[in-house]
Amino acid sequence: MEKSVFEIKVDDVSPLFNKTDMEYEEFPSDFSRIRLYATWLIRSTPSGIWEFNLLEQQISEIIKNAIKHGNKNNINKKIKIWYKLTAEMVHLIVEDEGDGFKDLEKWNEFNRKRLQYIYEQNFNDLGKYVSFRGADSDAYDGGNALFAAVEYWNGGFVFNEKRNAVAMKKFFNNKKSSIVDRF
Repeated sequence: MEKSVFEIKVDDVSPLFNKTDMEYEEFPSDFSRIRLYATWLIRSTPSGIWEFNLLEQQISEIIKNAIKHGNKNNINKKIKIWYKLTAEMVHLIVEDEGDGFKDLEKWNEFNRKRLQYIYEQNFNDLGKYVSFRGADSDAYDGGNALFAAVEYWNGGFVFNEKRNAVAMKKFFNNKKSSIVDRF
């Protein structure tokens, strides 16, 4: 299977790392406050974005990875977040003080195989690619947040060279609809 649009790239010079006109927040690596941090960041989300809960969940997962895997839950380490939210898009950069995502190539290969088996509807082999385990994974890790992230962040999802910062962008469909309209 050829390289996928769902592969995570490493690119320090990606336009996604441009911090111009972005807000900035810095938080301690307090695992118990992840949802609070995400809610704080999206507090000014313009009305009319119907996927507010999904956005908050995606941001929470990115922050959780920075705290858990990057800063190893060390409360003395900070996560730095640059963000911009408009009615059309959200742009986010999250940086931790860790050594970076060393297993990125392994994750990309794992995801390529996972997507290939999904495409082929090969559910026997797909069972081997349900949960990614890297060198630093614990029993609760599975790579699912990254699987969802590369699909959700439709404007791109990229790591810096050190792999301790990730930049992403999501464009919203501004078509007005309510939950009732979707049923």
